[in-house]
Amino acid sequence: MKTPTFLSVTYGVAGILAALAAAPVFAQLATVTLEARDVDLTYPAEAVVEAVHSATVAAQVQGRVVEVRADAGQRVTKGELLMRIDAREFADNAAGAQAQYIQAKANYERTKNLYAQKFVSSAALDKAEADFKAAEATAGASGATYSHANVTAPISGIVAQRLTELGEMAAPGKPLITIYEPKGLRVVASIPQYKLAAVKKGMKARLEFPETGQWIDATRVEILPTADARSHTVTARLYLPDNVPGVIPGMAARAHFVVGSGKKLTVPPTAVLRRGEVTAVYVVDAQSQPHLRQIRLGETVGNGEVEILAGLIGGERVSLDPIKAGMQLKQQPATK
Repeated sequence: MKTPTFLSVTYGVAGILAALAAAPVFAQLATVTLEARDVDLTYPAEAVVEAVHSATVAAQVQGRVVEVRADAGQRVTKGELLMRIDAREFADNAAGAQAQYIQAKANYERTKNLYAQKFVSSAALDKAEADFKAAEATAGASGATYSHANVTAPISGIVAQRLTELGEMAAPGKPLITIYEPKGLRVVASIPQYKLAAVKKGMKARLEFPETGQWIDATRVEILPTADARSHTVTARLYLPDNVPGVIPGMAARAHFVVGSGKKLTVPPTAVLRRGEVTAVYVVDAQSQPHLRQIRLGETVGNGEVEILAGLIGGERVSLDPIKAGMQLKQQPATK
């Protein structure tokens, strides 16, 4: 057995065993010493991640989807072919619309000549003109959209959703695919009117992602100049750095707006043990032994730590790994 560094090599076997028995069981626990420190005071608000640049590609023609080349999560480039729609039925309709246009135009020209010779009334001329303009609009729309049988990406980015499957019917205006640019993401939150002045004073915020445990500083805070008449809240946009791992549009987040500063006694959230309605930490004493102590927490402050309202005082040491502290405490021999 390797001789511990805190034992003299001149000890005998009995001395080594006695020293090991007296050695603290909990000396390896990572701890933090609590002290009041200046922290940012924040106002938390629930938020949602959205893409700054996104596009929903819609069908321009009627037809069946006969080819699909993109799926959710796939990266595409601007102009890349995403889907192909069989628009032959639409082409037949377009040919019919073009024929109606030619006929309506000829009828309008003939009616104008007859009106000039006073053979027809002004009402007949007005009707012929209206028919001509309607046919012209229909033919123009048909000719403008016939080239959209191939669906291409309007921007470069990542496919967020594919809304139409192979073999389904597409109709003008029906959404097909949604694409977003991953480099430009932001978080959208609502701020009540009574907090607006405090938020505008700081214009700083940190973003928390509860599922991943990430805390990220917003690169920019933008307050929209209008308020919702029913909820009396104002929309805030908080911009993220580029390429934040694990963050995608639609993800839940929490925005912590900096509204001031103050001195608080705080504890890292990883040190807190929650069991039902009980909130506690393991306080490590001078003999490096942990003791479970119930505490009362306040709000999360700007550095991501949680305010201590009751149960702890400055100078005490708290275990950063409550699970490990609890397991070691169970292994300690019961004292008589």
